[in-house]
Amino acid sequence: MLSINNLSFYFGSRALYDEASLHIKPKDRIGLIGANGTGKSTLLRLVVGEYTPDGGTISKSGDCSIGFLNQDLLSYESSESILNVAMQAFEREMVLQKKIDEVLHEMETNYRDELVDKLAKYQEEFEALDGYTIQAKAEEILEGLGFKTEELQVPLQRFSGGWRMRVMLAKLLLQKPSLLLLDEPTNHLDLPSIEWVENYVRNYEGAVMIVSHDRYFLDNCVNIIVEVSGGKLNYYPGNYSFYIEEKTLRNEIQRGAYENQQAKIRQTERFIERFKAKASKARQVQSRVKSLEKLDFVDEVIDDTARVNFKFTLATQPGKNIFQLEDVSKAYGEKRILTHTDAYLGRGDKVALIGANGKGKSTLLRIIAGTESIEGKRQIGHNVAFAFYAQHQLEALNIENTLIDELREMGTDKTEAQLRGILGCFLFSSDDVFKKIKVLSGGEKSRVALAKMLLSEANFLLLDEPTNHLDMISVNILIQALQQYEGTYVIVSHDRYFVSEVANKIWYIEDEQIKEYPGTYDEYVLWQQEREAIRKESGAARTEKPVEVKVAKPQPTVSDTERKQSQQKLKKLQQQVEELEGQVSKLEKQKADTEAQLADPEIYQNTVKFNEVQKAYDRVKQQLSQANDAWESAMMEVESLEKLA
Repeated sequence: MLSINNLSFYFGSRALYDEASLHIKPKDRIGLIGANGTGKSTLLRLVVGEYTPDGGTISKSGDCSIGFLNQDLLSYESSESILNVAMQAFEREMVLQKKIDEVLHEMETNYRDELVDKLAKYQEEFEALDGYTIQAKAEEILEGLGFKTEELQVPLQRFSGGWRMRVMLAKLLLQKPSLLLLDEPTNHLDLPSIEWVENYVRNYEGAVMIVSHDRYFLDNCVNIIVEVSGGKLNYYPGNYSFYIEEKTLRNEIQRGAYENQQAKIRQTERFIERFKAKASKARQVQSRVKSLEKLDFVDEVIDDTARVNFKFTLATQPGKNIFQLEDVSKAYGEKRILTHTDAYLGRGDKVALIGANGKGKSTLLRIIAGTESIEGKRQIGHNVAFAFYAQHQLEALNIENTLIDELREMGTDKTEAQLRGILGCFLFSSDDVFKKIKVLSGGEKSRVALAKMLLSEANFLLLDEPTNHLDMISVNILIQALQQYEGTYVIVSHDRYFVSEVANKIWYIEDEQIKEYPGTYDEYVLWQQEREAIRKESGAARTEKPVEVKVAKPQPTVSDTERKQSQQKLKKLQQQVEELEGQVSKLEKQKADTEAQLADPEIYQNTVKFNEVQKAYDRVKQQLSQANDAWESAMMEVESLEKLA
C-alpha cells in the first residue's frame, strides 16, 4: 500500500536517510525505533508529504489514506466541545446531518413533496454511512482515552495540551485511515489509556506505524520493528523483544564478518607492502590492490547499549525513617484528592506511584516535596535531602550556559574531567559538553536535568514522568543510574518497563487513600489480575489492603545450609571462570600469532616449517574450543547458583 524506495534526505549537510527503502503492507503493525536525532519523526513527515525527499520516491496506492498524530497537535485550540471536535472525523456524515436538520426545519412551515424526497435521499445516505451511531462511537473512544461522560461537552480549549492530544487521537482513530502514523502516542496517556490504545491498535483494520520509546507498548502492539540507523531502515519481523534477540544475533554475525574481513585486509596489505618492490610479484601485488578496491566493506558494529559507570554519591546518610504522612487530606474546592490517609517511606525504598491521570499523583509528589498545603501532618526524617525532577525543571535550565557550566552551577567540587564523565554517562561526548543549552532538543535537555539531579548528591529523589521525550538508550541510562543509586526515591511514570526495572514498591491512590503494594510492578500486575478475578467471582470488591497479600509473594524454598553451600560453590566457580577467561585470552593470542604466521607467504616455501605451524594452529584451535566450552559451562552453573545464593 505504501513503498519507500531509495529514500535520501539531508538535514543541512548530514544525511538522515541514504537510499533507504521500506514497503508497508495492509495490516502491518510497525514500531519505528532509533536514537534521538536519527530521523524517526522526519520519516513520518516525509510519508505525509510535509517534507520533500532529496532523492528516491515515496509512493502509495490510490486507496491509501493516511492519518498522522504528531506533537504539534498539543497546541491546537477550539471553543467547540471535545465531543464535537472528535466527531469532525465524520465529515460527510456531519454535512448530511446538517442538511437533514435544515430540511426538517423547513418542512415545519413549508411541507412539500420535493422536501420529502430530499429528506429520504439524505437519510438513506446517512443510514448507509452508519450515521446514527457516530456519536456513540465518538463517546466510546473518548471515554476509552480517559474522559468522563460529563466532560464530553466541555470546550477543547479548557483542557491541557496532553488532554487535547487525546482528543486529536480520538478524532484520528474515528477517521480510520488505511495507514495510521502515531508519533510518541503514550507520552500523554496514563496506564489505563495506554492499555486501551494497545487493544485498539491490535484490532485496527488498517496498517499502523508507531514511533515510541515504550517497550511494553511496542511488544503488545507491533509485529514489525523498523530501526532507523546509519541512514537506513533495518527491518525486523517481530515485536520489540524479538528485535533485541535478533539484533544481538545479527551483530554477532556482522562482528565476525567485520573481523574476518579486517584480518584479510591486513594480510593483503602486508603482502602488498612486502612485495610491491619485487618485479616477479608485480602481477600478484596488482591483483591484490584491485581486490581491495573492489571490496564491499563490512561496517564495524557500533554498540548502542550505553553503560553508566559513574558512581552517584550521597552527601549525607539519612536516618531509617525518610518520610511520613499522618491523617492527611487534600482537596481543590469540591474535588477531593486525599482523605485522612497515611503513608510511610523507609531508607532504601524505591517507589513507583502509578494510576490514571487525575487521581492526584503529581499532587502527592508536591505534598512530599512540601510545596502543596495540606490538612494533617507531614514529617521529613533526619538528614534527608531531596531533589525534585519534573518537566518544568527543563525551563529552569539556563539556556545561555554550556552543558558543563550548567553542572558546575550545582556547586559541586568535582573536576572538569569528572563532570565530563558524568555527561558522558548521559550520552554527551567530546565537544558536546560545550554546546549551549538553548540548542538542545527536548530529550537532550531532559538528560541534562537528570544529570544535575543525580549530581546534587541528594539522598531522596522525587521524579515526575522522567522518561518523557527520552529515547530508549536514554531510558536505559536512567534505569542503570537509578539501579546504582543508593538513596530513596518516588517516581511517577506510565512507562511500565521503566517501572518494572526500578521500583521495589508500588503506590497508587484509590478511594482517596494512598495504598501500597510491597513488591515489584510485575508482581503488582499479577496481584491485580487475581484481585479482579475474585471481584468477578464474588460480585463484590475486595476491601483488604494490598499489604496483607504478602503471603502471595513467592517464598524462598532453599534452606540456610543449602544457601551457604551454594555461596561457597559459587565463589569457587567465579574464580574458575576468571581463570578460564585468562586461558581463553592467552589461547586467542596464540591462535592470532599462528594465523599471522600462516598468512606469511614465505612459510609456504618451507614445508617442514609450514607443517609445524599448521599443527600448532590446529592444536591451539582445539584447545581454544575446549576452553570456551568449559567457560560457557562454568558460566551457566554460575548463573544457576546466583539465583539460589
